[in-house]
Amino acid sequence: MDNKKHIQPLIIGIVLSFLSTSVLAQQPATADQNLVWTSQSENAAGSMPCGGGDIGLNVWVEKGELLFYIARSGTFDENNTLLKLGRLRLKLSPSPFDEDAAFKQELILKDGYVKVKGKKAGLTTEVRLWVDVFKPLVHLEVKSNRKTIAEAGYESWRYADRLTKGKENNQNSYKWAPQGEVKTFKDSIAFKNNGLLFYHQNKAQSVFDITVKQQGLDSIKDQLFNPLKNLVFGGMIWGTGMVPAGNYTGTYAGIAFKGWKLKNDKGRTSISLSLALHTEATTDLRHWTAGLSQTRNKAAAKDFNNSIKWWNAYWERSFIELEGNKDETVVQAGKNYQLFRYMLGCNAFGTYPTKFNGGLFTYDPVLVDTTLKYTPDFRNWGGGTHTAQNQRLVYWPMLKSGDAEMMQPQFDFYTRLLKNAELRTAFYWKHKGASFTEQLENFGLPNPAEYGWKRPENYDKGMEYNAWLEYEWDTVLEFCLMMLETESYAGKAVKPYLPFISSCLSFFDEHYTYLARQRGSKAVDGSGHLVLYPGSAAETYKMAYNATSTIAALKTVLSRLLQVKDITTEQKQGWEAMLKRIPPISFREFNGHTTIAPAKVWERVNNTESPQLYPVYPWGIYGIGRPGLDTAINTFNNDPDVLKFRSHIGWKQDNIFAARLGLTKEAAELTLGKLKDSGRRFPAFWGPGFDWVPDHNWGGSGMIGLQEMLLQSNGKAIYLFPAWPKEWNVRFRLHASYQTIVEAELKDGQVKLLKVIPESRRKDIEIRLK
Repeated sequence: MDNKKHIQPLIIGIVLSFLSTSVLAQQPATADQNLVWTSQSENAAGSMPCGGGDIGLNVWVEKGELLFYIARSGTFDENNTLLKLGRLRLKLSPSPFDEDAAFKQELILKDGYVKVKGKKAGLTTEVRLWVDVFKPLVHLEVKSNRKTIAEAGYESWRYADRLTKGKENNQNSYKWAPQGEVKTFKDSIAFKNNGLLFYHQNKAQSVFDITVKQQGLDSIKDQLFNPLKNLVFGGMIWGTGMVPAGNYTGTYAGIAFKGWKLKNDKGRTSISLSLALHTEATTDLRHWTAGLSQTRNKAAAKDFNNSIKWWNAYWERSFIELEGNKDETVVQAGKNYQLFRYMLGCNAFGTYPTKFNGGLFTYDPVLVDTTLKYTPDFRNWGGGTHTAQNQRLVYWPMLKSGDAEMMQPQFDFYTRLLKNAELRTAFYWKHKGASFTEQLENFGLPNPAEYGWKRPENYDKGMEYNAWLEYEWDTVLEFCLMMLETESYAGKAVKPYLPFISSCLSFFDEHYTYLARQRGSKAVDGSGHLVLYPGSAAETYKMAYNATSTIAALKTVLSRLLQVKDITTEQKQGWEAMLKRIPPISFREFNGHTTIAPAKVWERVNNTESPQLYPVYPWGIYGIGRPGLDTAINTFNNDPDVLKFRSHIGWKQDNIFAARLGLTKEAAELTLGKLKDSGRRFPAFWGPGFDWVPDHNWGGSGMIGLQEMLLQSNGKAIYLFPAWPKEWNVRFRLHASYQTIVEAELKDGQVKLLKVIPESRRKDIEIRLK
C-alpha cells in the first residue's frame, strides 16, 4: 500500500537564503490592507464588522445616517435564540453624509476599529467607532470642524412580545418542531439619568425545562447545569451633553421597530457616545444594574490605546500576505484570510464560542433570503445550539495562527457541560463516561427537535431519533485533541483538561462494551477489539460498523494522551489498554487502487461528507512524511463518493485534504474557491452555504487550507510549502508544534527564511516546494 515515490516530493535545500534571525518583517497589518469604501451602503447587507473582546458590531452608512447592530457572546433568551442587543442610528446636523458629500468608511485593520469621514462645503466630520477589547464597552466619537447636533436613536424590534412561527423558529432550539406557541418576549427599555437603559430578563420557564421533560430527565433536573436560568443581559447608552428626546417608530427591512432618541443639548465640535453592556444570572435585577454601573464606571482615557495595543500584537503574532501576485484571486485570498481572522478576534474573550452560523455579525435575514421576513435575531441552525462538525472548523486554525488563548471559550463550552454529559450517560445506560451528541444545546442535552418528538415507544431514551445524527458521538474528540495540542503549540497546561478528555474516551469504551453485551455474550470481537456498532462516519455513512472517523479519532487522541507529561501510571496503563482495543481502519479498492473505507460496512449514505479522509485531517494518521500516503491519495483521487462530494462551499474540507496530501494544484484551486471575495460588500461575509451568513465554518476551512499549504508538522519535522504553487509570492508568520514560530517568504520562486523561534528548531525545517 505504501509507495515511496509519493512520500518524498522534490526538496529544494533546507534554505536558499537566510537573513539574520534578529530581523523581523515589516508591520504585518498596514494601511494598504485596510478595507475602504468611498460610497454609502444600500442596507445592512453592506455592513462592515467592528468588534473586540466579545462584542460585534455591523456598521454601515445609509441615506446619510450611520447605523450599527450590537451583538455580544452569550445573550441567549428563553428559547435559546442568540439575541442581538439592538440597532443604533446616528444622525448629524449639519450632515456630513449627504448624497453629494465626499465619503469614506474604513476598517483600520491594524488597530481594530472603523472610521467614517464626510466632507461637504467646508464641513469636515470624522466618526470613530471602536469596541474595548478588555471591557464590554462600545465607543462612538464624533469630531467636526463645525458645531454639530447629534441624534442617537436606539431601535428595538423587541418592544413588544412577538410570535415566532414556521421557519423563524430555526433561530431557536425548537426549530421545526415547536410544541405549542413560541414567543420572543419583549425587552425592558426606558430613559434613565439622561441615558437609555435596556435589558432582556429571561422568564422562569425556558426551552431547558421543555427539553429535560421531553428526554425523561426530570428526576435529575436539579443536578443539571442550566445557562438560561435567571439570565439578564442588556446595557446602557449615554453621551456628551445628551438628553432624552422622545420616541419614534418605523420599519427596517420590513420589520417594525420603536426608537428611543437621545439628542445633544447644544451644538458641539466633539461628541462622544458610549454603550456599556452587562450579562449576569441573577434573580435580583438590582444586582444586574449594579454590575452594569460598575462596567460603565470602568471607562478610562487609556482604554483606546490599550485596545489598539492588543490588536497590534494580534497581527504581529501571525499573518499570511499574498500581495504582489499577478492573479487577483490569489491576492484576494490573502486579504480575506486577514479579514476573517479579524472577525474571529472580535470574540477573543467571549463567554461562549464564536458560532459557525454567523458569529457576531448576522444581519436582517431578508437581505440573505427574500422569503425570510424575520427580525435581525434570525440565524439558521439556532443560537444556543452547538454543531460540533461546524464549530471545529472555526477553532482549528487558531493553533497555527498563534491564537490559542482564543480557543478558551470553545473549551469552556464543553468543560462546563461535563457533569451534564456524565449524568445523562449514567441515567440512561448506567455506565460511566460523557456522552456528547453532535447537535448539542448549551446545556449539554441533544437539541429537542433533533432528539425527536415522535419516537417509537421502546426506542432508547438516550438516543436521538434522527437519520442524520443517530450514533454520532465522536465529534467531541476533535475538541479533546485541540485541548491537547494547545500544550504543544502554545505551552498551555493540559492537566486541567485530562478529566474531561478521559471521560469522553471512557464513554466509547464503556458504551460499546455495553451495546455488545446487549447483543450477545462477548464484549469484544475475536481479536479483542471493540465493536463500534452501531456507529456513524460523520453524518454521511449511517449505522456503520467500525466507522473510520471514530477509529482514527480514538487512536489519535489516545496516542496523544500518552505523550502528556506527569500522567499517573494508572492513567497510562488504562489508556494503553484502551488503545489496544481500538479496531483497525478498513480499506477497499477502486480501479485496482487501495483506498481508505469510511467504515467496515454501513447501511446507507445520508449526507455529503468524506469521513474516509478524516484520518488525513484532522487526525493526521496519513499525510506527507507518513506511511501509506499513496493510499490516502488514492482515496482522494478514486473514491467515487469523495469525487462526487467535492466542493469548496461551506464546511467542505476538500481543500484541507488536498493540502495535507501535498496535492498542490487541487489545494490551490479549492482554497482559492474558499477565500475568494464573497460577492457581498464585505469580502469575507461568505455564505449562506449550508448554514448562514457570514458562514464562519466556510472561512475557517479556508484559513486551515491556506495554512496547511504553507506549513505542516510531522513529529519534530516542519514542512514548509508542502502544497504551495511556487509562482505564488507569499510572506507569512505561522506557529508550529513544540512552541515554534516560523516566518518565511517566497518571492519569484526563491525561498527566504527570515526567522525561526526558537533557533534550535531551524534544523527540523524541510522546504518541500514542488
